[in-house]
Parts: sequence; structure tokens; C-alpha cells
Amino acid sequence: MNIVFKYRMLSDESDNFVRDFEVYPNMTLREFSNFILGALHYDDCMVSIFKSDAEWRPVEEFADIDMGDDIPGAPRCMDKVMLMEVNSDFHDRLIYTFDMMNNRSFYLELLDMQRPQSNLTYPRVAFEHAPVPDQYDPEANEECGSIFDEMMSDYNEFDGDDSYDDEF
Repeated sequence: MNIVFKYRMLSDESDNFVRDFEVYPNMTLREFSNFILGALHYDDCMVSIFKSDAEWRPVEEFADIDMGDDIPGAPRCMDKVMLMEVNSDFHDRLIYTFDMMNNRSFYLELLDMQRPQSNLTYPRVAFEHAPVPDQYDPEANEECGSIFDEMMSDYNEFDGDDSYDDEF
């Protein structure tokens, strides 16, 4: 394949959690899901992937289980759909629901489409920050410094310095 999709994954359970994935667009949604579960070190579980609009509202569901074509409105099976059929434009979004009972999800946005680098193997985790939210217990999530705070720390030279006098 001569193109790679770059997705950014975020979580509403941890403001600090970020993962960037680079994957081939001709992967099935099942292959993509299996890659994500492995990258997060999650146990195999029932998953649904939703194509969403710009406001993160689900538009179309893709399910783990093939419910057949006979049921009107049934979600399509992840085995039968490729990633490039669901996302093809910058900023297309997916909701990756890994805990249906507690409505827990990750949010993925297509950031870039680029040529694969010959020295890299795909699919791959291209960037990671902060621990992965616990698969089974959302209350067990570790808090670590905000990625924004880390990036802005170089600009905090005057924080807490009350001796600075800007009047002459």
C-alpha cells in the first residue's frame, strides 16, 4: 500500500492520554480493532466502531458480530468493511467503544495521510503520552501531568515570582 493513515486517539477519562497510530487504509475494521486492543494491552473484548460527525455524534455503527444483511438497520460487520471505506478525508472521526455496558470509548481522528517510510513497519504506534486508561475500572486511571502543561513549562519562568516589578 502506498499510503498510511495517521490517527490520533484521545480519551474522555484522561485528559493526558494520547496515542497516534499509523495504519494502512486497506485494513478491515476488525484488523484495526485488533491492532488497537494489542497496542493498548487490553484483553480481547466486544467492540463497536462508530463513524461520527464533527461533533462526535455517531453516524454509523460497525459491530463485532455479523448480524446478516436481512435485518434492516443492522450494523455492518467489522470483518466486511475496510478503514478507507469509513474514513477518507482529513479530520474524519471514529468512536471506538470497548465497554458497551458502561459506555466507555476512545475517540479517533484522521490527522494525516502520508507515504509509508521504508524503514518502518505498519501498523504502528507513532506517539504515546500518559498511561492507558484501565480497561475494567475507570476509577483506577492514573493522573499524570497534562501534555499541555508539559509543553508550556518552558514559558512559566515568571510564575510565582512576586518580586518582578514592571513599573519604573
